[in-house]
Amino acid sequence: MFIDRTKITVSSGRGGDGCVSFRREKYVSAGGPDGGDGGNGGDIIFEVDPRASTLMEFRYRHKFAAGDGAKGSGYKKTGKSGSDLVIGLPQGTLIYDDASGRLLADLKDPDSRIVLLKGGKGGQGNQHFATATRQVPNFARAGEEGRTLELRLELKMIADVGLVGFPSVGKSTLLSVTTAAKPEIAEYHFTTITPNLGVVYNGEDGSGFVLADIPGLIEGAAEGAGLGHEFLRHVERTRLLLHVIDVSGSEGRDPFDDFLTINKELREFDQKLASRPQIIVLNKTDMDVDGSKTAGFKKKFEKWLDEASENDPAVRENREKGAYVIFEIMAAIAEGTEKLMKYTGSIVNNFEPEVFEVEGLPEEPEIDDDAYEIHIDTDGAYSVTGRRIRNLALSINMTDQESFGYFQMQLRKKGVFDRLRAMGIKDGDTVRIYECEFDFMD
Repeated sequence: MFIDRTKITVSSGRGGDGCVSFRREKYVSAGGPDGGDGGNGGDIIFEVDPRASTLMEFRYRHKFAAGDGAKGSGYKKTGKSGSDLVIGLPQGTLIYDDASGRLLADLKDPDSRIVLLKGGKGGQGNQHFATATRQVPNFARAGEEGRTLELRLELKMIADVGLVGFPSVGKSTLLSVTTAAKPEIAEYHFTTITPNLGVVYNGEDGSGFVLADIPGLIEGAAEGAGLGHEFLRHVERTRLLLHVIDVSGSEGRDPFDDFLTINKELREFDQKLASRPQIIVLNKTDMDVDGSKTAGFKKKFEKWLDEASENDPAVRENREKGAYVIFEIMAAIAEGTEKLMKYTGSIVNNFEPEVFEVEGLPEEPEIDDDAYEIHIDTDGAYSVTGRRIRNLALSINMTDQESFGYFQMQLRKKGVFDRLRAMGIKDGDTVRIYECEFDFMD
């Protein structure tokens, strides 16, 4: 199946805890603390996988986690860092933060690679806490937690030129006779149900390009009718659109009305897509026996183009660069298609592809001494929460008097005790800091 949208959850690794250790060697009675630091947690990395063409791999697997850092050890040995998790995605994938909608990365280049989430830092071993008055620190710092994000992945194929138009106007046929792609072709609507890519080679002049065919649009596509609206994102990156029209009106529609309708649907899907330069491809000209419909279309189109050029600077600029030219073809027998492809290749680089503005992750706010909260639980205990407070609580050996003294000193420095007094705490009341509980004594 062709999957081009999905959601996943990624988590970077937790940092390893610092080690509490003391040097013990023969003939060394008091070697001092030698606990090593914990290893850093693994990162979450995204890169382009050249073998991937859809997001099918993520249809049933939605949670991904990097490795945690290992705990430090004695002899000042740092723990092993957690293994990074590298996730391969198809070229052209956009990565969004699902909660905020921010665009975090655009894997538009074949060598795109981004470290999206850094792992938590490893905690310091007890060697770092020795002072002149605290020579036997019986505590170490816990490793920092990793970070978790809910992501939305959207694949927008990398193509230079996109084919748009109603169903059964000949888009897939045009793709099949101008490239090596083999799309399904039949005499009924929506034979194309997934996007198809093909490469056009224009001899030795170097004007080749990638051509994308998407399912045909119908009126109301922008509101969800038909199939094409599901895949319009795959022509958002294109530099140029080939607007294929059944000029014979074999489906009972007016060719120029088809042109206006498709442009309306493009506009309602994305205003930027509607302003993309177009080449008008009048297909099935052999079925317009007396040429009246072809002549009628050209007359109406020239009038539309003159008015649009006067009122819309983008249309005027694109026209000057070679867009809005009409080609008459018979795709079924490849009549006129070579001329069309050579002209398309000669002007495609006159236009710039759509650039998606990557916002990236907002920088995490620095955690200062006041980054904690205190609230009263239902059992009357005063609960203190906060990232650094939690790290501090996990670092303490509550059975060791010196370690607990360091813990209290840090709480006092951070103003926790002053805020507890302001909230009305009394001697004997319980203070709860995650898994750590003690009775308050002023």
